[in-house]
Amino acid sequence: MNKTGGSAFPVCEVKNRNEETILYPESGMTLRDYFAAQAMQAMISTAGAPCLNGLDDYEPITAKASYKIADAMLKAREA
Repeated sequence: MNKTGGSAFPVCEVKNRNEETILYPESGMTLRDYFAAQAMQAMISTAGAPCLNGLDDYEPITAKASYKIADAMLKAREA
């Protein structure tokens, strides 16, 4: 486990010719990125957030806030 929370989807399950399950480790999106994406989706889809359509320069603020929430979620997992 590291600062990013590791892989969001760490195992890929595959059946071989004998129908045996083989597990392969996956990389790609980190858990931090996954949490940030979910937080961003929640922020831009709720009435409580400022409307982002047509407002210049809100994208970096929203992205930064998403990762701040993701970092808090990762910290909460340590408790």
